[in-house]
Amino acid sequence: MKKHSQILLFLFLVLLGCTSKSRKDENVKSPNDSLPIYLSLANDANLPLQYKQNYNQKAFDIIIAQKNDSLNRVNLFKVANRYYNMNDLKSYQKVSKLILERSIQSKDSLSIAKVYTYLGDYYRSQMVSDSAFLNYFRAEKIYLGISDDLNLAKTFISKADLQLKEGDFFESEITVFKALNILKTKKNVSHILYDGYNLLGIIYNEREEYDKALEYHNKALSMLEDKSIPLEFQLKATSLNNIGYVYLNMHNFNKARIYFKKGLEEKDLFTDYTVLYAMLLDNLAYAKFKSEELTELPSQFYEALKIRDSLKLESGIILNKIHLSEYYAFKKDTFRALQFSKQALALSRKSSKLRYILDALKQIAIVDPKNASRYSEEYIGLNEKLQKAERKMGEKFSRIEYETNEIKDQNSNLQEKNKTLIYVFSICTLLGLFFYVYKTQQARNRELLFKQQQQIANEDIYNLMISQQNEIEQTRIKEKKKVAQELHDGVLGRMFGVRISLDSLDKVDEAQAASKRKKYLTELKHIEEDIREISHDLNREKSELINNFVAILKKLFENQRNTHYSKLITKFDPHIKWELVDNIVKINLYRIVQEALQNCNKYAKADIIIVEFKSEIDYLVLSVSDDGIGFNTKRTKNGIGLHNIQYRATECKGTVTIKSAKGEGTILTVKVPIDQKINLHNNNDI
Repeated sequence: MKKHSQILLFLFLVLLGCTSKSRKDENVKSPNDSLPIYLSLANDANLPLQYKQNYNQKAFDIIIAQKNDSLNRVNLFKVANRYYNMNDLKSYQKVSKLILERSIQSKDSLSIAKVYTYLGDYYRSQMVSDSAFLNYFRAEKIYLGISDDLNLAKTFISKADLQLKEGDFFESEITVFKALNILKTKKNVSHILYDGYNLLGIIYNEREEYDKALEYHNKALSMLEDKSIPLEFQLKATSLNNIGYVYLNMHNFNKARIYFKKGLEEKDLFTDYTVLYAMLLDNLAYAKFKSEELTELPSQFYEALKIRDSLKLESGIILNKIHLSEYYAFKKDTFRALQFSKQALALSRKSSKLRYILDALKQIAIVDPKNASRYSEEYIGLNEKLQKAERKMGEKFSRIEYETNEIKDQNSNLQEKNKTLIYVFSICTLLGLFFYVYKTQQARNRELLFKQQQQIANEDIYNLMISQQNEIEQTRIKEKKKVAQELHDGVLGRMFGVRISLDSLDKVDEAQAASKRKKYLTELKHIEEDIREISHDLNREKSELINNFVAILKKLFENQRNTHYSKLITKFDPHIKWELVDNIVKINLYRIVQEALQNCNKYAKADIIIVEFKSEIDYLVLSVSDDGIGFNTKRTKNGIGLHNIQYRATECKGTVTIKSAKGEGTILTVKVPIDQKINLHNNNDI
């Protein structure tokens, strides 16, 4: 029995030792084995923020102790991503800088470029635009060097988004198209194409090119047919909001409402993207208000404001309060309108973001007319400051690119040993520069020659008008003399005779005087008719003097009718005060009519041409229409004739619109502002 007890004790100790060893081995392996679990928990949307931060820190502690290899850097990128998703941007920057150090040590170009984009994202979130641009540019250069087109396109999109936020729309557009040119040869890139098209839609909306904006937003929307794009990103709701915003800017409030409402109906929007939900709700309420459909208002405004307040969305809160101010101003509730506009202005001043301050100033100037001049003065000053800041930032971006390229060129030149190649490069550069200068000078000379020709043409027209004025003045003097002679020799002589005859009636019996008096009254009636006819002639002369410009145009029209087979119909608004129209405007209008008729004669093959001058309030409108073959205005490049018309209209601070289609004729409309008040009347044929 004792022996059996000893055997059992021995077996127990052996098993205990094995168990302890097993547990020891388990403890050794647990840190690496638990890393994927920590990373997964750190990305769990259902956990509180503090828990996610703790798990991410535990993952980081494990990774930092590991060897610096490619897998180690991949895991560090995962940690950085999770900090970014948690909006812990300081930790995100710290981890990104560590990745950069390890990537440089390992000479891992791909990781270096990637971490530069991470740092660019960080600085962009902190509104340090020049540092963000520098990091994107560094990533761009590395991706170019290693021919990583896909990541290069992504970097271009990030860079374009930064340029857009800084108001550099032209450069942003160029950068997006660089990305799209790369992506057109790639497959399975719908999510990147979406970002590019969406950016272009926003750019064109900012530039008020609304048709293009809608085109690219719809292209972005079509990219979402790719089911590989995660629904939780709520990109469809984003595009619907953007399209609605374009229609809002176009003042098509009913269509805007439709798109904002569709966006709000997207599944799980509030849970997945609360910020976008609040934005759509505010935009929908604003579109309803602008279309005077006030159901559920102002409760929708307040609901959006409540969400933004809870999330501390500074820009959204300011915009919400401006919208509420507009709403209460419409409802004649001046107190609340002023209250919300003041709150918006105070918040925007704290943010120090000029765009928000400008929007708030614009609204408060409307609802507080007593202090409107002060707000308007501040608005003008800040607007100029914003424009300078945007221009300065654009120049800073260009300088960063230039200086970075310059440093790179200097380093490569130091390493260059083949002097022959340097000489060849220098010679080619000089030749290229010479060719560029030569072409530039040629272009300048052509521009100067064109301006000289325009000046000579203007002088010729002016001289023609002066000559016409002199001829009319000569005619006026002759007509005056003729009228004076008629009055003296005809009317006055006859009136003198009638007066003498009437005096003689005093000496005649009453019976005889009655018949003679009737005869003399008849004679006076005839004299009255003669005087009236002379007066009408004088009025016609005055009309001709005033409308001497019309007379010049009539000569042009007469030549047109005599030379070409097309039927010419001309119409003038008789209430246009030509004497108040500047000579420079008359000259340019004459030349535009001349150029338009010439285009009709050359290309239109029209049977009927209609030239019409009509008046609108503070505007003079010229339209030239024909029933010719027409042309495609989108595909046809403007010739020198249309350029001349555009140039002359611009000189008069006017606008030109051309409507045409193949087989449907052409309508050219020129609208010129004039400093006179003209009532609208029906046109009369000449």
